[in-house]
Amino acid sequence: MTASARTQHRPDSHRPARAGGRPGGAARGLAAGLAAGALALGGVVAGGSPAGAAPADPAGTGTKSAALKAEAGDLLDVTLDQLRPTQPSVGFDQIYYKLGRYGSTKDEQNGDVNKRFDDWCETNGQEEAATVPSGATLSDSTSFTCTVPVGQETDETRAAMKTVVVGPGGELYLTDGHHSLTSFLETPDGGAKTHIRLRVAANLSDLSTAAFWQTMREKKWVWLRDENNDPITTDQLPQRLGLARFHDDRYRSLVYFTRDIGYQAPEAAAEYLEFLWGTWLRDRVDLDTYDLDSPASYLTAIRAASEAMSGTAGDTVIADGRTADELGRMPEWNAGKKPTGGEFGKLSAPISDDKPGKLAYALDFRGRIAATPACTKTLTGKHTGPLVVSSGVLCLNGTRQTGPVVVTSGASLVATGADITGPVQAAGAHTVQFCGTSLTGPLSVVDTKRQLTLSGPGCTLNTLNGPVQLVGNP
Repeated sequence: MTASARTQHRPDSHRPARAGGRPGGAARGLAAGLAAGALALGGVVAGGSPAGAAPADPAGTGTKSAALKAEAGDLLDVTLDQLRPTQPSVGFDQIYYKLGRYGSTKDEQNGDVNKRFDDWCETNGQEEAATVPSGATLSDSTSFTCTVPVGQETDETRAAMKTVVVGPGGELYLTDGHHSLTSFLETPDGGAKTHIRLRVAANLSDLSTAAFWQTMREKKWVWLRDENNDPITTDQLPQRLGLARFHDDRYRSLVYFTRDIGYQAPEAAAEYLEFLWGTWLRDRVDLDTYDLDSPASYLTAIRAASEAMSGTAGDTVIADGRTADELGRMPEWNAGKKPTGGEFGKLSAPISDDKPGKLAYALDFRGRIAATPACTKTLTGKHTGPLVVSSGVLCLNGTRQTGPVVVTSGASLVATGADITGPVQAAGAHTVQFCGTSLTGPLSVVDTKRQLTLSGPGCTLNTLNGPVQLVGNP
């Protein structure tokens, strides 16, 4: 559809502001003292932080009830916070490209609507955006329209939708669309409560948990390898969407950027196709030898990877018994075009161009993400009891912490995708960073020396259930 056939608007740029043990009775006394001290602090905001807090997750009872009755092929309306991932990693740079473009006005300057509305409509089974008035947001799907009305979907528009499997108890397991839906969740006008419709791949709610996961493995509806291609268990999968919940698989991003240069997704694409190509590329392109902060060096890596993909014989087994041709190998690199043309030429366009390439958007967005200090100690899994950070950098990566957390002067705390039950106090800390973290209890951050991050580019919104005090921070 041409730009003139659609209603366009040029939105203002909206980006969230950056805010940036003892045993036995002694532990209980410390916890009680910390809680009392936190609750007594002045200047609190009840019910959450103004700097990036997302509302608490609902029970989702209505969605689960509908899911339990769903059959394969049905369409389910869900919110993003109701979905459980079936892979531990995503390619961050692919999502950074989307977020960079979603936050740019270049689409509008080129006479089109912002790509996020087209992407949402396509994912919702409605082809592309039709009208996007000023002030429209992804979080309010009534604020814009798509070219295909709800109820008039075609086989073609349904095929573009993402898929979900209904598991025991009506839990919803996303089997396709982790990158797209994470981009909707992370973009400032989206969020965890953004609605989207998904196509049901199967209803396995009548199975036991063990039988469910066995079926998911047999159907290849779950990817159980981490960002280093090491095996994981189903217990290690993220519990919900968000950059803070995933690990970054650089090879997954690499494969994304080779799309339509070294491979094209076939009509009957294998599940987790890009991860299969990424597995194969690990032995052929060493990303540690490239500077992935440099556009030129990153493009060199993409060219090396895509040339390896198109240059291999079509009957070469790539991974999981699939051949290169089955995974969409392009017999001619860049469709036979010169490096300055075709998809590789588009990918190479700098951020200053009227139509920047995907890589330029990704690197520009990545450059705006708040720096994270290197961890000197990392906690994962479950931890019960007080935590006192007296020096260095404590990282809570997906940690389920029960008990108070205190950060003393000069020390740092980085909580990424963590669940904390108990008060958190930081006074004179070097750095405090919360992204994608759920806190049930009071938060007090006072006189941070270097950086306080509770929101901003690349920082998944937090769920802060308790009073918040932020005083004297940069």
